[in-house]
Amino acid sequence: MPRFAWFLIALISLQPASSLMAAESQCYGTVNNGRLEGGVKLPSQGPNFTSYSVLGATAGRTYVHSTVAKIVISSYAALAKETPSNRYVYGETGWSSGGRIRPHRTHQNGLSVDFFVPVRDAAGKSVPLPTSVSNKLGYDIEFDSNARYENYTIDFEATAEHLYQLQLAAKANGAGITLVIFDTEFLPKLFSTKHGAYLQKELPFMKGKPWVRHDEHYHIDFRIACKPKVG
Repeated sequence: MPRFAWFLIALISLQPASSLMAAESQCYGTVNNGRLEGGVKLPSQGPNFTSYSVLGATAGRTYVHSTVAKIVISSYAALAKETPSNRYVYGETGWSSGGRIRPHRTHQNGLSVDFFVPVRDAAGKSVPLPTSVSNKLGYDIEFDSNARYENYTIDFEATAEHLYQLQLAAKANGAGITLVIFDTEFLPKLFSTKHGAYLQKELPFMKGKPWVRHDEHYHIDFRIACKPKVG
């Protein structure tokens, strides 16, 4: 069996049985005023990615709409094939198996995911961004104007590749992306990458200033048809 096929099997094996057997999720309302039924838990780790927190994942803070889960997993599988040395970390989704946990005000219907920026260390090696209780699980990290934090530098090529693969995976699953929030100061660096022109044309980046700085992570809202929220 081809190596990539084994990789996909390994990814699937990391998902909880309940996630694999779950029916299609149902979202209601909007990212600002909504809810989710039948959410699916993202895998806690894979060959080229990990969740931001073992405790957060264990507590159930990484559930999303089933189609969003397919998109995220597919994007990491594609990245493992295209850029196998890169390492990625995803953040909170705002949902748990028992109901909504809302760490942000725009994660209410299961269609939003935070992704921490891929970084390189002082030796130029791709490494996971360090997320711990001491830096509020990564959300307290602040990059300077040169995209540096301590010994880490944002890898814009890896960031662009991830956004590109997410867009392709979303289209392949009959979905899309409605919003990308990333620090506008860093957008010129992102758009100067190999996929920069495509991203600038195809993805809806927030043009205004968000409520909190999005330098250590990029927030993505996926486009999936939801029923109206009643009550």
